[in-house]
Amino acid sequence: MVQWAFISTPAFPPKSSLIPSRCRKCSSPGSQWLTHSLTAKMPQASPEFSSSVKLKYVKLGYQYLVNHILTLLLIPIMVGVLIEVLRLGPDEILNLWNSLHFDLVQILCSSFLIIFAATVYFMSKPRSIYLVDYACYKPPVMFRVPFATFMEHARLVLSSQPKSVEFVTRILERSGLGEETCLPAATHYIPPRPTMEAARDEAQLVIFSAMDSLLNKTGLKPKDIDILIVNCSIFSPTPSLSAMVINKYKMRSNIKSFNLSGMGCSAGLISIDLARDLLQVHPNSNAVVVSTEIITPNCYQGNQRAMLVPNCLFRMGGAAILLTNRRWESRQAKYRLVHVVRTHKGADDKAYRCVMEEEDPEGKVGISLSKDLMVIAGEALKSNITTTGPLVLPASEQLLFLFTLIGRKIFNYQNWKPYIPDFKLAFEHFCIHAGGRAVIDELQKNLQLSPEHVEASRMALHRFGNTSSSSLWYELSYIEAKGRMKKGDRIWQIAFGSGFKCNSAIWKCNRNIEPPTDGPWLDCIHRYPVHIPEVVKL
Repeated sequence: MVQWAFISTPAFPPKSSLIPSRCRKCSSPGSQWLTHSLTAKMPQASPEFSSSVKLKYVKLGYQYLVNHILTLLLIPIMVGVLIEVLRLGPDEILNLWNSLHFDLVQILCSSFLIIFAATVYFMSKPRSIYLVDYACYKPPVMFRVPFATFMEHARLVLSSQPKSVEFVTRILERSGLGEETCLPAATHYIPPRPTMEAARDEAQLVIFSAMDSLLNKTGLKPKDIDILIVNCSIFSPTPSLSAMVINKYKMRSNIKSFNLSGMGCSAGLISIDLARDLLQVHPNSNAVVVSTEIITPNCYQGNQRAMLVPNCLFRMGGAAILLTNRRWESRQAKYRLVHVVRTHKGADDKAYRCVMEEEDPEGKVGISLSKDLMVIAGEALKSNITTTGPLVLPASEQLLFLFTLIGRKIFNYQNWKPYIPDFKLAFEHFCIHAGGRAVIDELQKNLQLSPEHVEASRMALHRFGNTSSSSLWYELSYIEAKGRMKKGDRIWQIAFGSGFKCNSAIWKCNRNIEPPTDGPWLDCIHRYPVHIPEVVKL
């Protein structure tokens, strides 16, 4: 297997280009790096000879040749065998058959070996995991927070800190969020009231609404759920959120329940991976995964800039997903899980501390974002796609990468540019965690994706904001609502999380999916995509 290593240009710009000692745009201190990183424009790609029409068709022919090499080799062999059989004639074929002598013991031994090998193969083969359906929570209109409302609250809460208000304004102007994102009831008060009761109320509203929608969609009864996994990073009460769901829906006493906390925005794919492992050892089972982030306890009321950024980006959201390993569900299931690839950079101290919940000098708790965040995210992404590439890329891309690597290393052809694999050949759809405009911009640039490939991520960020681990499902729902999901399409979900983690899930569509008659995009999909300006002046 080809070992992947992107040894040349980092997947993200070097630290020095992301975190200057002084800002290039306004000569402000480097502490304002995040404001301007949200406004960074991708450089215009200069025309290259390699993208000409003729070379394009040469590359397409090469890809077809390599990816179908076995078929192209077998066809002439089969044609030759068929011609030789036709030349023999029926009498010679009958004589050849009669000349063969079969011994009963040989037949029995051969049959036993074939049956034994087939049994071992099918028993050792991993069970297929199917995504039957999923549901996303859509907040009610009364929780909507337009820019004017958000900034009015910021000015009142931070009345003694005008520079912090200016910083929040710049972040919001460049965030990529729209006017319809929602925050929970506790944050609408002045000052906010992030109490335990308010956090429980939000959790019940989001999780129960998503669960009710999923049960209505699938016709599943709570008693038929064998495995329940709930992930929420910040809010981790006792009893747990998974216990809250079991109590609400009166689930079985022998249900296998798990509650994941503190794992950041990539916890949704970690839950999918855990569900997959459990379904491998529990046949004929249903697993429900609930992914959410409760915003109420995340409301930071201090003036530290690194902690004010999450207030500007995170919004209400949640999703419930039904997975199964029952074969008879494969026809009605929407997707089949192909791979889950997880990368953890927690052994590095900077990566471990780059997203951390802590107290500020005044004792107020918030989520602190390090200046090294983008660099660390780039390293995690490189490690993740190094593992993902050989699993999903066609042979043509792997061979091109291998030849380039050999030419650079063995023959010392340093003037060869490193070959960056084309992941668009492996996937039709990309769901990139809508953590912010800068994250989407960097992945689009470094994976060489078109605007259409990142459209779902940008529109989900615009309509719903950063909904943490559930953002991937709002993006998938957007693709379905646009009627773009067809049978055989492959989907790549990519998420980042504290710790620091980069996780991927690869799905394959089981059937043509018609635009749904419900869901979070039902009343607004006709307005999307929308143009999102670089800066929205407030």
